[in-house]
Amino acid sequence: MSTVPYGLRAKRRRSALRTLGFLSPWLIGLSVFFLYPLLSTVYFSFMKYDGFTAPTYVGLKNWLYVFRDNPHFWPALSNTLWLVLVMVTMRVLFGLGIGLLITKIKKGAGVFRTLFYLPFLAPPVAASVSFVFLLNPGTGPVNHLLEKVGIEGPQWFNDASWSKPSLTILALWCIGDLMVIFMASLLDVPKEQYEAAELDGANAWQRFRFVTLPNISPIILFAVVTGVIATMQYYTEPLVAAKVASGVIGGSGQQFEPGYPDKSTLTVPQVVYNLGFQRFDTGAACVVALVLFALAMVFTAFLMRRRSGFMSAED
Repeated sequence: MSTVPYGLRAKRRRSALRTLGFLSPWLIGLSVFFLYPLLSTVYFSFMKYDGFTAPTYVGLKNWLYVFRDNPHFWPALSNTLWLVLVMVTMRVLFGLGIGLLITKIKKGAGVFRTLFYLPFLAPPVAASVSFVFLLNPGTGPVNHLLEKVGIEGPQWFNDASWSKPSLTILALWCIGDLMVIFMASLLDVPKEQYEAAELDGANAWQRFRFVTLPNISPIILFAVVTGVIATMQYYTEPLVAAKVASGVIGGSGQQFEPGYPDKSTLTVPQVVYNLGFQRFDTGAACVVALVLFALAMVFTAFLMRRRSGFMSAED
């Protein structure tokens, strides 16, 4: 027999039901849009399924095919990790630098803010096509300008060693989102902290290191985490750039092997699409999707742990 009075038990039950009612929209959304797709992806990763016939159990065959026999998976994983490490780092540094620059400008800050933000509004397909034409090694204006100053321009999207740096330049051009976020965080740093640092004789770098960075570190973490997740899903820009650079812009009957040139623009989401919607190998596509999900979780957990350790060290 419970020693808790009946009235108290009824009150706790009503409180639990009330809490569950408030949580129900989130619980339904989590179940329908996250747990069910995740469990279905795990289930189909062990099945042979083409989307039309009934799935049949094949054990680890899909996993072995992806890791051992698929010619696209490892190049795509290598490219994606390169973009995560280089592109995300460059975007955060460039966005922070532009934010610092605009917050220091006394006149014309609105003009510069608009000029840097407008490219972010360009549709990804249009931006990718425009950049391929701008960086065209034969007719693009960028290489013509380089020639005028005595520099031989690279092949950009037509060279496997320059294709990922070209995508990074495209990402830096569309830096308006991070610029706005960093500007807001920089303007929110208490001015009295800067004044106190100046009174203590701190130079510009010391003020940035010991005043600015600690105040905007949560924003930097947010930019890095969201950047990693977005880059893990990087699909449209490399696919469109590769198609345009290779000459396969569209049209029925045209065959295109993703990753031109030499699989250098191939990313993991492209492999998922290629396996699931072009080859109708849903099981293998689910394996690649699970690997992508696991990598995103590992990167995010690592960054959050580093952030917690940094905050503990500061305290």
